[in-house]
Amino acid sequence: MIEGFLLGIIVCGSLVAGLFFLKFWRQTRDTLFLGFGVAFIVEGLNRASSLFLADPSRGNVLIYVVRLASYLIILAVILNKNRPRRT
Repeated sequence: MIEGFLLGIIVCGSLVAGLFFLKFWRQTRDTLFLGFGVAFIVEGLNRASSLFLADPSRGNVLIYVVRLASYLIILAVILNKNRPRRT
């Protein structure tokens, strides 16, 4: 029971962080904010989906694949931001 409550807090925090990053993206149009916003929203939805598993402590391959994808999004936007620009 407490695990579901704590997971709900993590889901809420991830979605709020994602919405803040999307708000900053709308103001600046910086792809770094867009990538972080999408990654946090995907991670929040991924965590929410684990609430519906029969035994969430065992894990599921699909959950880890989606988590890897969100981390790869973050890595890609960081690498894109730090890549040298041609002038």
